[in-house]
Amino acid sequence: MNQSYAVPAVALVVVATVLVGAFGLRISRTTSDFYVASRTVGPRLNAAAISGEYLSAASFLGIAGLVLVQGPDMLWYPVGYTAGYLVLLLFVAAPLRRSGAYTLPDFAEARLGSGAVRRLAGAFVVGVGWLYLLPQLQGAGLTLAVLTDAPDWFGGVLVAVVVVATVAAGGMRSITFVQAFQYWLKLTALLVPALFLVLAWQAHGAPRDAFDEPATFREQRVVRVDDTLDLKLSRPLGVTATGSVDGRRYEGERVELPAGVHHIERGARLTFTKGDPVPVADRGSNGGMSTSLAAGREERPLYATYGLILATFLGTMGLPHVVVRFYTSPHGVAARRTTVAVLGLIGAFYLLPPVYGALGRLYAPELSLIGNADAAVLLLPDRMIGGVGADLLGALVAGGAFAAFLSTASGLTMAVAGVLTQDVLPARGVRHFRLGTVLAMAVPLAASVLVGGLPVADAVGLAFAVSASSFCPLLVLGIWWRRLTPPGAAAGMLIGGGSALVAVGATMAGYPGTGSLHALLAWPALWSVPLGFVTMMLVSLATPGRVPAGTAAILARFHLPEELAGAQVRAAVSAKEVGA
Repeated sequence: MNQSYAVPAVALVVVATVLVGAFGLRISRTTSDFYVASRTVGPRLNAAAISGEYLSAASFLGIAGLVLVQGPDMLWYPVGYTAGYLVLLLFVAAPLRRSGAYTLPDFAEARLGSGAVRRLAGAFVVGVGWLYLLPQLQGAGLTLAVLTDAPDWFGGVLVAVVVVATVAAGGMRSITFVQAFQYWLKLTALLVPALFLVLAWQAHGAPRDAFDEPATFREQRVVRVDDTLDLKLSRPLGVTATGSVDGRRYEGERVELPAGVHHIERGARLTFTKGDPVPVADRGSNGGMSTSLAAGREERPLYATYGLILATFLGTMGLPHVVVRFYTSPHGVAARRTTVAVLGLIGAFYLLPPVYGALGRLYAPELSLIGNADAAVLLLPDRMIGGVGADLLGALVAGGAFAAFLSTASGLTMAVAGVLTQDVLPARGVRHFRLGTVLAMAVPLAASVLVGGLPVADAVGLAFAVSASSFCPLLVLGIWWRRLTPPGAAAGMLIGGGSALVAVGATMAGYPGTGSLHALLAWPALWSVPLGFVTMMLVSLATPGRVPAGTAAILARFHLPEELAGAQVRAAVSAKEVGA
């Protein structure tokens, strides 16, 4: 990719983000502006902002990388990400807005009247937010490394600085405009190059059924192995090798590799000929950014698919940066309209990343070997088109990718900073909110520098699994079940969300490498979500005396239109005073 085009494109996105954020700063005047934009964001603007922050590094880069490596089975990712908003629309959007809360911990305390449950919810918000921020920063590092050969940490630091400046300066009011602008930028950045790539594919005369077949090299390709790996061959394959293969040193010699596993040392170069199948690469617990769970999916494909579906369907409603945006709607009806619009906007976007993944299987299959599958979106214009046109399209894609990191990181930083300001720092003013913004970014930034190569899609899947197992039971039962008690809510979040966190954390650490236990830990939503619901319900039923006073009035406020809910609450208060 030509740096003389891509670097100015990224710089232009950064400058535009700062300028749009500055516009929001000009109209941010109150604390409510900083936290919830004074609850005045209309459905169209809010839907674009939600879509902008939701379409993260996993959406822009990760889905294409997964499709490149593992084929059409990975289309469940965009399906799950989109369908999660349907669940949100049906069960959560309007009642959550009517709760009057600023954050998820605010909702927990308003519903259950418990400071302990509030603190526990706050801990999960911070944990999920940090887990989600980490792949955004690492994805930014990957993008700048591909574009400029900059150190892996530089892109993350740049995103952190821009995001902290934007969020701290104008809060929710600023990032609303920033994220809405970045949604349309991201859609354009994928749509325009995709049209040219499809035309180039048709001009090349590639077979139409190639997407369903195992990936093969369409031309001779030299692959440099940057990190030691094992190649798994289902049948014998001949390659020209320079470097160490299976402990033996070669200098440009032809090597016939039998079926099985072959160890390739770092720095080796393998030359594949046209028509050779692309071998499966195994890097242990930390394969390329989207491949670390590939082996587990092959071993237990049905279980992995259902675990993914459940995590993405139910995890969306508990993502802190998504939920906090519904507090900015003027009323419950606006929240529902916002969700319907979001379904259309993100549904349109998710038609595009699979196109890049499918084309990547044809024109850049070696990316799965070198652990760079998520770079397919960035590299395809140069591979398929070439020339100045490819440079311009690549610059557009690079700018869109950076917008993805900035928009999602802004929303997550806003959500985490809000909780830190409300529940950790000694005061709640705008000054302390800005301090909370710095703290919200500091931890994931340090982790992104220290921990390299965490898979984008897998890391985001971790956040979804924990969210689905902790906040989904809290929101659904808190909104729809009057018998929920503080001990039940706390126990459900701890056991459901805590077990999901431990399970996927163990998987990321590489334990165990294979087998049924690996599948159970890698995709825990199938058992951790029911565990969270069942625990929350059983403990609540065992503590009936702990149902908060005034639960009926609280639920009335959640479910009735604002005018009727206000009258209901006033009637309940009057009846209580008369009885007294």
